[in-house]
Amino acid sequence: MPVSRFAWEREFWRAGYPLVAGVDEVGRGALAGPLVAAAVVFDRELLDRRSRRERIVQTVHDSKVMTRPAREAALTVIQESACSIGIGMVESFEIDQLGMTAANRLAMERAVYGLSCDADALLLDAFVTDLGMPQVGLIDGDARCLSISAASIVAKVTRDRIMCELHEVDSRYGLDRHVGYGTRMHLGALRAFGPAPFHRRSFRPVQACLIVE
Repeated sequence: MPVSRFAWEREFWRAGYPLVAGVDEVGRGALAGPLVAAAVVFDRELLDRRSRRERIVQTVHDSKVMTRPAREAALTVIQESACSIGIGMVESFEIDQLGMTAANRLAMERAVYGLSCDADALLLDAFVTDLGMPQVGLIDGDARCLSISAASIVAKVTRDRIMCELHEVDSRYGLDRHVGYGTRMHLGALRAFGPAPFHRRSFRPVQACLIVE
C-alpha cells in the first residue's frame, strides 16, 4: 500500500485512536442543491488483509479525477470495507443563511454525527471542525489520504444522485448533466426561468436572475 496515502491513519492508530474518520464535502461551488459531506471509518481488520487492502488502493482515489462509473464502483468497495459511513447535508436555504464557511463546517460535523460509531479522530480536507476530538486538516487531503479520498467519493456520489432526483422534479435546468454547477447551460436556464427553490439565492449568478414581481 502506498504509505503516502495511508500514513495519517497509521499515525493516529499508533497514538491510540482506533476509529479514524476521513471527512470531505462536495458542492461548495454549485449554484443549486445541498452541500454534502461524508465521513468514512475503515475497518482496520479488513485492511490487514492484503487482497482487500489492494482492492481499496486500486479503486479509491480523489473523486475529482474519477469518472462517474469509477466512483460508483469505488463506492461499493468502500461500503464493503468501512465499519461506518456518515452523511451530512446542508440545504441551499441554510447556505444562504449561514454563509459557505459555516455551512461547510456544519456539513462535516453532521457527517461525523451520522456515523454509527463514535470517531476517535478526524482527517479532513483542508478544514477542521469545532468538534472536541483530535483532528488534522490536510491541504489536498482528498488526494493524499485514503480515508479522505473515500469520503470524497461517498459525498460526490450521494450529491450527484440527489441532483439527478431534483432533475426528475424539475427538468428545466438540466441538473442531471451539470449537477448544479454554473455551466453555460445552467446559467441560460436561470436567465430564462429564474431560480427554483433549490437554488442558492446568496450566490451572485442566482441573484442576477431573480425575477422581481
